Amino acid sequence: MLIFFGVYRWYAPDDPEPIAEIGAVIRGTLAFMVASVIALLFSKFRLGKVSPMLWFSTALILGFGALTIFFGDPTFVQLKPTIIYVLMGAALLVGFAMGKSLLKILLEAAFEGLSEEGWLKLSRNWGIFFLALAALNEFLRWYLDFGDWLAAKLWVFLPLSFLFTFTQIPMLLKHGLAVEDADEAVKDEPPTA
Repeated sequence: MLIFFGVYRWYAPDDPEPIAEIGAVIRGTLAFMVASVIALLFSKFRLGKVSPMLWFSTALILGFGALTIFFGDPTFVQLKPTIIYVLMGAALLVGFAMGKSLLKILLEAAFEGLSEEGWLKLSRNWGIFFLALAALNEFLRWYLDFGDWLAAKLWVFLPLSFLFTFTQIPMLLKHGLAVEDADEAVKDEPPTA
């Protein structure tokens, strides 16, 4: 996202002529597409595997990026986050309704000790949050010009996601998230003078 934002801002015209603005969008889209393929290749060759989420997001970036470039219309780039948020939110909520935590499959190692109830609540909460982000993206897409929408992706969506993540910590701790024993933490600290 930062690459797209940087390239778009570099080429964005001061005078908002439609042809010049779409040129900046296309350059930003190309840079984002290249960066996503590099990330996928890095994951494959450096880490030895590519996560399903990375495959999915790269496919959407390439698909919607190609449509944006072909039609010269930034709407396709703006729709991609909505589609990702809706699909992820719906998948998490369907899993929650069926008593299965899809987040556990992806994040189990990161949240060691979390109870099944905790995983289900985490899935439910993130599912609702993703649907709220989809609605917010659509609202902003309709009411902001492309440059302002792009700035909102960086300065609104990213802080909201961090804030929401932090609001989940009490629930995670309540439902058994393993934390380092306080005595062990003190033993591991270096001596101070």
